[in-house]
Amino acid sequence: MSSNIDNIDRSILRVLQHDASLSQRDLAEKVGLSQNACWRRLKGLRESGLLKGETVRLDSEKLGLGLTVFVLVRTRHHSAEWLKLFREVVLAVPNVVGFYRIAGDYDYIIKVVAEDMNAFDRIYQRMIGQIELDAVTSYLAMESIADGRDLPV
Repeated sequence: MSSNIDNIDRSILRVLQHDASLSQRDLAEKVGLSQNACWRRLKGLRESGLLKGETVRLDSEKLGLGLTVFVLVRTRHHSAEWLKLFREVVLAVPNVVGFYRIAGDYDYIIKVVAEDMNAFDRIYQRMIGQIELDAVTSYLAMESIADGRDLPV
């Protein structure tokens, strides 16, 4: 963790991770600062890039996206051109909510949310129809035990 932030900054980050909808007055109160001091801290955290924006967490099940699939991808290609195309193909799929290059037997892991197996199959067919992959293995999540947890600040 960056040594440029102190315990007050960490407190601000913890509170915001839990509830970014707080008013600046409520945030200042929770972390024990005046509103002006809190505003200056927030401004500094944004300028440093530690605060990347404010989002909300949505309930995928209630939105009809009850299927979560982790897709492991192995490729024979490692050129800059292939990687650029692969990233474009994957990131063009709105159902992709996580995408990582990994070490091990596979090269990438992609987290996909979909309505059901048929919707996932359409996503899968679209991806493999646009780019050559060596091996693809998919794992269906049975239960979400911990997802989108706060970072340990």
